[in-house]
Amino acid sequence: MRRVLLLLVVTVFALTGTAAAATPADPRITAAVAAWKTSGLYVDPDFASVADSNETLKVIAGAKLPVYVAVLPTGGWFPEKDDTELLAGRLAAANGKPGVYVVMDGYTSHGVANNVEARAYGSTYSTKDQPLSSQLQAYLDTVKQDAQYQPRPARSEPIPEEPESSYPEEKFTVGKAVANGGGGAVLGLMGGGILGGVVLLVAAMTSGRREGKA
Repeated sequence: MRRVLLLLVVTVFALTGTAAAATPADPRITAAVAAWKTSGLYVDPDFASVADSNETLKVIAGAKLPVYVAVLPTGGWFPEKDDTELLAGRLAAANGKPGVYVVMDGYTSHGVANNVEARAYGSTYSTKDQPLSSQLQAYLDTVKQDAQYQPRPARSEPIPEEPESSYPEEKFTVGKAVANGGGGAVLGLMGGGILGGVVLLVAAMTSGRREGKA
């Protein structure tokens, strides 16, 4: 009986540990998910003075799909740094609801489609002094909604790095260069010899025909 209980405890720990690893408990992610319970918009305190929240909420309300927006600084505060698409995917995983998730930092808008029949493009760039609401609308205009796009969870794990080539790099040596050159010369001589033989054969046949006619 004790072994069964220990096995259950280990299994539960492993499952909860895997979920935590997939969606890190970052304060900003937690704050965004909390804000999304009552609104589709989360604005980080660093952007409170520049976010036109009312207009942005109107854009969210007018979207054809559920839209969740997080306006926050991107960069070194989350482990993946430049992979903002992954941040949007982890926000989607933490929120657990289908929709289009958009991360905005005032310069770019990155989005992902999470379990909806849509394709969300990677990112769009803002123009100088463009309001956040206008930036969001510009991004949502690129989202394609169609039944051909199968609903699937947004990526919430880093892209695996490509393994290095297992083939050893062949070093240049004088001997190999001479051997390669010699091989090419031999092939050239062989080809020339064959071609010369064909020419002589044709010439002999032509000469024979002329003599026969004479």
